[in-house]
Amino acid sequence: MQLCHQKKPDWLRVQRPSGKQFRSVRKALSNKSLHTVCEAAGCPNKAECWNAGTATFMILGDRCTRGCAFCAVTRGNPAGAVDRTEAQRVADAAGEMGLEYMVITSVSRDDLPDGGASLFTETIRCLKRLDPAPKVEVLIPDYRDRALDSLLRANPDVLAHNIETVERLSPTYRHQNFSFRRSLQVLEMAGRKDQGVVTKSSIMLGLGETDQEVEQAMRELVAVGVRILALGQYLSPTRQHPPVQEYISPETFDSWAERGRELGFDFVAAGPLVRTSYRAAEAFVQRKLIKTNEIRI
Repeated sequence: MQLCHQKKPDWLRVQRPSGKQFRSVRKALSNKSLHTVCEAAGCPNKAECWNAGTATFMILGDRCTRGCAFCAVTRGNPAGAVDRTEAQRVADAAGEMGLEYMVITSVSRDDLPDGGASLFTETIRCLKRLDPAPKVEVLIPDYRDRALDSLLRANPDVLAHNIETVERLSPTYRHQNFSFRRSLQVLEMAGRKDQGVVTKSSIMLGLGETDQEVEQAMRELVAVGVRILALGQYLSPTRQHPPVQEYISPETFDSWAERGRELGFDFVAAGPLVRTSYRAAEAFVQRKLIKTNEIRI
């Protein structure tokens, strides 16, 4: 068993931030006073993605009312504060950067009646008004019912919601307000309410799960209609976060990708540094969904 303070395997080495495109993305984000999950969550792929001109925008501020054990995003209570100009600022940044594919996520906001779903809705609509309009992927909290309905009416192209880990470990690593079953319900509801949206989820490995538990989680995701799966290595953000229980080899990730396709996923991104929004546009293109301005499976 390897812990987070021990030397990481060579396959977990990441690219150092540098380059003209990296600086351009950083400048655009700074000029619009926008947050990214790349920075807030300490994503290991920030350099690679920013050098490719992509970033995962994080709306609704940078303080999360939940704060899961594995996550580096700052915990706190924004007390109902919402910046309604944020949606347009995200769209303005996307236009300046010439982005063809956008990923929008957020902190959890239990201090808001709708959890912040209305700002997701407005952000999608602002992006769709761009010419040309980018494809939009949203990585959402556990919205259901009216909150989910309003968001889907804005026509996101991909809707992602993460189960994060296997069912047995969910209470250990996720905030008590989350649950494995509720997350499955969110994904199932999204696919049932909007037949055009593609659903996506993610599982972290290396938290002490068994192979049988991972496969069961994958089977349950397929059963609720999830089309895209991301599998990545859990990395402890700091010494105050839970340690890594196991470093999973690239070869094992390759095997999980193959197994996922066998189980019925249309696309599986699996690797030590894969995250939910990592290479999102490439995953989308490989599924050959960008044929018209509409999405049909």
